[in-house]
Amino acid sequence: MDGGDDKRPVTADNPAPRSAVVVNPSKVTDLDEFRRTVDDALAAAGWPAPTWHETTVEDPGRGQTEEAVKAGAEVVFACGGDGTVMACVTALAGTDTALAVLPQGTGNLLAANLGLSNDLAAGLAVAVERGMRRLDVGVVGDQCFAVMAGMGFDAQMLDSTSETTKKRIGWPAYVVGAAKHLRDRPMRVSIKIDDQPPVRRRARSVLVANVGRLQGGVRLLTDAEPDDGWLDVAVLTPRTIRQWVAMGWALVRRRGSVPRLEVLRARKVEITSNRAQPRQLDGDLIDPGRSLAAEIKPQSLWLCVPRPEQHPDLAVDADAAAERGERLIEEAQRE
Repeated sequence: MDGGDDKRPVTADNPAPRSAVVVNPSKVTDLDEFRRTVDDALAAAGWPAPTWHETTVEDPGRGQTEEAVKAGAEVVFACGGDGTVMACVTALAGTDTALAVLPQGTGNLLAANLGLSNDLAAGLAVAVERGMRRLDVGVVGDQCFAVMAGMGFDAQMLDSTSETTKKRIGWPAYVVGAAKHLRDRPMRVSIKIDDQPPVRRRARSVLVANVGRLQGGVRLLTDAEPDDGWLDVAVLTPRTIRQWVAMGWALVRRRGSVPRLEVLRARKVEITSNRAQPRQLDGDLIDPGRSLAAEIKPQSLWLCVPRPEQHPDLAVDADAAAERGERLIEEAQRE
């Protein structure tokens, strides 16, 4: 899982890379139609036909991605929700195979940071235009995350948001889930940053972030860069409804400092709570626990991103990419 060299993946200069699609069939309404659209669009772009791999309950994508890499895939399309994307990230970290995201779940965190929403056309355009950026990843146990890990309120919100509500209204469903926990008591946490003495806080949530956008595109951490070799540790300490509202309003306006938000930086961090807490990686719930330990693996993942690929905002040009993707799909349908 060690990255670090500056060479570009072969796909960056190859007009017709081999690819594979790792898809969660439960997230796609019409899998046959979806497959035709992807196959035809890639063919119109001059790419060979991709191989297709369906996820299962037992394996949400890691094994399928590893199989695709062994078979020579230069690009792997992750098609599903946060769990599918995270499984693909874990398998691809440290390889020269690039990840492209075709989000099909609701509120996919990595897709939100790419500005892709659930736009298939934009995801296809970003991939075929071959903008490539090598990102850091965070590691928790044997899993990798590209966006953020967290324990406390953020995971409670995910746990309290129903799939039915997400399908009906999209990412605002998380607001409904969040409202159920605004009055919960804070946790007492010890946060150990690298080799420094631990700091202690009464917090509602602690997030360990590689990039800064939350669901709905709200930017929590304006200084978080996906390839700077650092994790940004956000400690949220609101205790009243009024403090939550003030924090939310400051995040939306993005003027000046955000109240009740403390940001630390780390290459390795360990968070320990006084009681078991819900936990999440890239928007996907993992087992609850009293601790969360994460470390950075610099320059580990090649990701297909909108151009210009080194822009500070990973979502730059996403809207224009969507228009180009629509034209690509229309061209494929005419052939």
